[in-house]
Amino acid sequence: MARYIGPKTKIARKFSDPIFGADKYFEKRKFPPGQHGPNGRRGKKSDYALQLAEKQKAKYTYGILEKQFSNLFKKASRSKMITGEALLQFCELRLDNIVYRLGISNTRNGARQLVSHKHITVNGSIVNIPSYLVKMGDVISVRQKSKSLECISSAISKNSDIIEWLEWNIDVMKGKLINVPNRDQIPENIKEQLIVELYSK
Repeated sequence: MARYIGPKTKIARKFSDPIFGADKYFEKRKFPPGQHGPNGRRGKKSDYALQLAEKQKAKYTYGILEKQFSNLFKKASRSKMITGEALLQFCELRLDNIVYRLGISNTRNGARQLVSHKHITVNGSIVNIPSYLVKMGDVISVRQKSKSLECISSAISKNSDIIEWLEWNIDVMKGKLINVPNRDQIPENIKEQLIVELYSK
């Protein structure tokens, strides 16, 4: 299963945004990578370059490959919703992202691994496909045998975020999708309109 395993701080610096979460190394060097440092002369980016960068940023943020991302865009463009908003909603409804939002894992990569290794169930059945799209009313929980895993209990104990569109019961390690998130409820710093413009060319 393909996924990005390269240096994350370098990618975050490229987009000038800590897209993989808190990063002390990014805080020290927020300028783009390159031999000329923060004062290097960089020409003005074209519209296409800005649009492409925004798409790449979204892909890295959610850990999605090009073909998967393209398919999500096609699905979003066929929906009755605003295409850019629908695209982000589909990204948010991926099972690995839901596991991350519930606080079962500290990172999306970690959440992806938990799903792939069959530690997560949806409506009582094991689902090991990170790209599985969760539907409203679906119940996501940690498999009974996996509740004692240190990585899961540690992540849950550190999580204090309240996600309005998700319901979470820490005692039984079970969550539920109660609403599809609005754009206001998606905290990612992504300009989805630029992605729509890129794919519309």
